[in-house]
Amino acid sequence: MKTSHIIILVVIAIAAAIIVSTFDNASTYVTFSEAEKLALDGDDDDIHVVGELTKDEFGNIVGLEYEPTTDPNKTYFNLIDDSLRVERVVLLKPKPQDIEKSEKIVVIGSYKDKIFVAKDILMKCPSKYNETQIKE
Repeated sequence: MKTSHIIILVVIAIAAAIIVSTFDNASTYVTFSEAEKLALDGDDDDIHVVGELTKDEFGNIVGLEYEPTTDPNKTYFNLIDDSLRVERVVLLKPKPQDIEKSEKIVVIGSYKDKIFVAKDILMKCPSKYNETQIKE
């Protein structure tokens, strides 16, 4: 076998290993109920839960707590998932800028002692480029 064939086979094997490892890390969005069930089954992997911050009847956010003088690396908030389950979330980071303006939030983490502990957060903020109709 030629050395060029061996090099090509090694490159293909490395590419296949990279593809398989990225599929292993891929995660789907789950609800808090599914995340809790995974935690009870012993799954400690990070999972993604999508939801919205809880708001009162006037649209004000309820349950968002951040005390930088006490603990600057913890933010607490209530998140309601797609199945309408409300859960208290602890984010192990400072409060993200503009979290109040976000439409949807994805928390990445797992359950620890019946509390969802988020290591990271992704926010979908409203577009500042809204479509408007032009009147003639």
